[in-house]
Amino acid sequence: MAYLWVLLGSAIGGLLRYLVGLWTVPVSGTFPTGTLIINVVGSFVIGYFGTLTLHGGRHPASDNLRLFVMVGLCGGFTTFSSFSLQTFDLLRSGHWGRALTYVALSSTLGLAAVAAGHYAAMQPVSQVAIAETASEELTS
Repeated sequence: MAYLWVLLGSAIGGLLRYLVGLWTVPVSGTFPTGTLIINVVGSFVIGYFGTLTLHGGRHPASDNLRLFVMVGLCGGFTTFSSFSLQTFDLLRSGHWGRALTYVALSSTLGLAAVAAGHYAAMQPVSQVAIAETASEELTS
């Protein structure tokens, strides 16, 4: 049954990624703004939800719900493979400055968003782990 939750979450996450990508086309120009936004939002969501729904957290959730959101939705929504391809394209096109800026912003803002989500959800929670099972670690 867990496979179906991951499948459904991935489908929804992929659709959301597509829609956000379309929404950001007018402002993207030659910089992959949409992918940057997607990765930062997805990083925040996985940090926030993962912490908030720990079995000992404020709002414990079932393993299936956690898999749906963390592996399915976030895995389908975040775009590390797209990030890698777009970075490579920027480098291949000779846009080294843009590529390095993109890598630095994606890495820094993504990590900061995971931490922000974690700390926002952790207010009265004493546990520090986000992923509780090995399958939750497989989120992209």
